[in-house]
Amino acid sequence: MSNTVFENSAVRATVDIDSDIDGDYVAVVELRTPPNNFFSLELIGGVADALEALDTDDRCRSILLCADGKHFCAGADFTADASGYTTEELYAAAARIVDNTKPVVAAIQGAAIGGGLGLALTADFRFAAPEARFSANFARLGFHHGFGLSVTLPRLVGPQAAAELLYTGRRVKGGEAAALGLADRVVPLNEIRAQARSFAGEIAKSAPLAVRSIRATLRGDLADQVRAATEHEATEQEWLRKTADFAEGTRAMAERNEPMFRGG
Repeated sequence: MSNTVFENSAVRATVDIDSDIDGDYVAVVELRTPPNNFFSLELIGGVADALEALDTDDRCRSILLCADGKHFCAGADFTADASGYTTEELYAAAARIVDNTKPVVAAIQGAAIGGGLGLALTADFRFAAPEARFSANFARLGFHHGFGLSVTLPRLVGPQAAAELLYTGRRVKGGEAAALGLADRVVPLNEIRAQARSFAGEIAKSAPLAVRSIRATLRGDLADQVRAATEHEATEQEWLRKTADFAEGTRAMAERNEPMFRGG
């Protein structure tokens, strides 16, 4: 039997209510706006709210972050109206996600693009299907990257690989993602959620206070770094959003054409 810890229209978090008897102490946080699970304040804020609720729930020792649908999180939907929230509100929620205290294992079944990549990189571990696609596609939109990728991406893949991925915006599939350090395991698509949950269960078998203490040591001031990075990222995004190149990049993406940037 499971119990819902948090739910909105975009995110649902559940935990095994009988975990003290026969459960695995793993909570499941699921993105639920299929098929693309587009980036939004409701989705990111929902993840933050769910993780904060689980931080105080002793039935949870580790967390599976997964998504319903074809993609994990396909980034922002630039064809939709996002005027209901500010970049600052969005990035405040991102920092709350990084602030959580319990280990997170993400299952990446499809695209983790742009802000969706940023969300994936907040997890401690990533299980990816061969079909998964990782991309920091911001420069291909005429835009500055965000969601703390200034910190989280080079932390995982190193500064040179991070620069390549950010400058080119190219897509990386599951196997290459593992070679780069973006993913920790590559598993068949039909097994990804089960294997990621099994790994989260292995973490949950360790002493929970010790795991949280070790994790805090390893992550250090990551949340503070993300807060500082997102403040700078938001400033850069603000002026670039007003350029002709950004208009061209978003137009080309919507039409699935190659952008013709003019540098203005």
